Amino acid sequence: MALIKFDDVSLAFGHVALLDKVALQIDPGERVCLVGRNGTGKSTLMQILRGAVSPDDGSVWRQQNVRIAWLAQEVPEDQTQSVFDVITAGLEGVGSLLAEYHHVVLSLEKDASPAVLERLAELQSKLEAEDGWRLEQKVEDVISRLELPADKLLSELSGGLKRRVMLAQALVTEPDLLLLDEPTNHLDLAGIQWLEDFLLSWNGSVLFITHDRAFLQKLATRIVELDRGNINSWPGDYKNYLQKKEEALAVEADHNAKFDKRLAQEEVWIRQGIKARRTRNEGRVRALQAMRREYSDRRKVQGKVSLNLENAERSGKLVVEVENASVGYDGSTIVRDFSTRIQRGDRIGIIGPNGAGKTTLLKLLLGELDPTQGTVQLGTKLEVAYFDQQRAVLDPKKTVMDNLNSGSDTVTINGREKHIISYLQDFLFPPQRIRSPVSSLSGGERNRLLLARLFTQPANLLVMDEPTNDLDVETLELLEELLSEYKGTLLLVSHDRAFLDNVVTRTLVFEGQGAVNDYVGGYDDWLRQRQQPGSQVVAKKNKTKTEKPGSEEKSATAKVKKLSYKAQRELDGLPARLELLETEQNSLQAQIAAPEFYQQNKDEVAKTLAKLERVGNELEQCFARWEELEAEQAG
Repeated sequence: MALIKFDDVSLAFGHVALLDKVALQIDPGERVCLVGRNGTGKSTLMQILRGAVSPDDGSVWRQQNVRIAWLAQEVPEDQTQSVFDVITAGLEGVGSLLAEYHHVVLSLEKDASPAVLERLAELQSKLEAEDGWRLEQKVEDVISRLELPADKLLSELSGGLKRRVMLAQALVTEPDLLLLDEPTNHLDLAGIQWLEDFLLSWNGSVLFITHDRAFLQKLATRIVELDRGNINSWPGDYKNYLQKKEEALAVEADHNAKFDKRLAQEEVWIRQGIKARRTRNEGRVRALQAMRREYSDRRKVQGKVSLNLENAERSGKLVVEVENASVGYDGSTIVRDFSTRIQRGDRIGIIGPNGAGKTTLLKLLLGELDPTQGTVQLGTKLEVAYFDQQRAVLDPKKTVMDNLNSGSDTVTINGREKHIISYLQDFLFPPQRIRSPVSSLSGGERNRLLLARLFTQPANLLVMDEPTNDLDVETLELLEELLSEYKGTLLLVSHDRAFLDNVVTRTLVFEGQGAVNDYVGGYDDWLRQRQQPGSQVVAKKNKTKTEKPGSEEKSATAKVKKLSYKAQRELDGLPARLELLETEQNSLQAQIAAPEFYQQNKDEVAKTLAKLERVGNELEQCFARWEELEAEQAG
């Protein structure tokens, strides 16, 4: 039985229909991704689902007593609240009682006065009357499951943990349907992977909006597209959607071409004169008028952003060389003993947890920050253009045009002048939006304006700090294509795995305790390289460079140290065992990602999930044993 159902739902703002007599149904256990271009009304549709916005026409049916929770994009303005207080705020009425009871219990260690004990007794009585103890247990369960520090202030948490707290606030209501609007924005890779695993193991229904294609591909069992006021449903994953969507657009283009040809023929006929106005032809005239109305009402596919970079003089072959550089603040080391060499044409991705120091590393590479030790040498003829994830370069009080080019009517791109209205239309800004203040723009529009501003600057070194937030998938793919063909040098900070894989040629990865390691390729290449047990050999090779003459004999002696027969047999058999376990793990993950997986019996689902966890644990034990035996063999 459906959880929620739309029947001929319509909603318009001004003369543009965001929803035009649409139908939609969400069933139990589904993970539905809502896709569509920026500004098509995805967030508005989500607000209708949760009951915060009413449609102009049509009906929205909800299952009786259905619980719908929404994960807000923004954290509360009051950052002085504790994690426990924020989570209990999701429980209307009794939530404030639980929060006060929690604080009173904590205060007993310092103040056990009669007044405090009396207030504690009053709260206990009220909680019993409101079924509060059961709800308190739900809060504790969610805090434990999401591994949250209950008594820390929200202001003390990282961005990823804050998002996890807001998820806990939504989950504590035990929703049947969870609504997530861009849940991966501002999460680091570890946070995104945690959220993926959590949602894969959750039994409720999920409807989410995301631009993260890897996240979408892993989670979605169905894709719902909002396109020009209509809703289309595409069963299966993202790859299936792309194929079917391309086929549907081809059919639509063919239909429109045939319609336009027939309309043109009828327009020629009507202009022939008196024959068209004879009584026996009135039906044909009415049909032509209907065709004219259909043509004028047709909503064309939204155009794509046109991206072109302003070329600058080529930089020198060497862009930056870093040798044994370290950077730290207040006694803590952010980057330790880091060396790299970046040459013209390199596209470097920078990966790391939130707060690891990615922006600090960028400043080091750009020469804006002096290392506490080591050296940084910049190349020649560098012209830098910077994309700022905080959008600090945009003045919210100024108009779009003033932010782009200080009010000038033209911009210069590759030596040619272009009118600012035409240039901004390349970035999907209609003429009426050009004089709007930046404060009125959506997140996606602000990012497009930043790109428009960035690409007017001649640059041979492009620095982009989280450029993918709030961009729709079509714009992301165009940006990928542009950066892949860029002749200059790129430094890219991103948590978008697909974007990294499609753009960068090398990755610099923060791997703990100030270590920044250099890998060839993108995100998936890094995963493959870091997981190789033989990576210890590299460290040994590096170590031999500092060994004194004559030490080779000692090393050789150490290498030929024999293990016991049983241990050697175990070591020889480990590679095959690891391969079998990895194959089994991949197979189980593929089963879990399948659209029909959570439609099975709950016992079968739990059995498969438990098996995946068991295989993962055994895999870790085998890797640990391999390292142990290799270390013993090396002496």
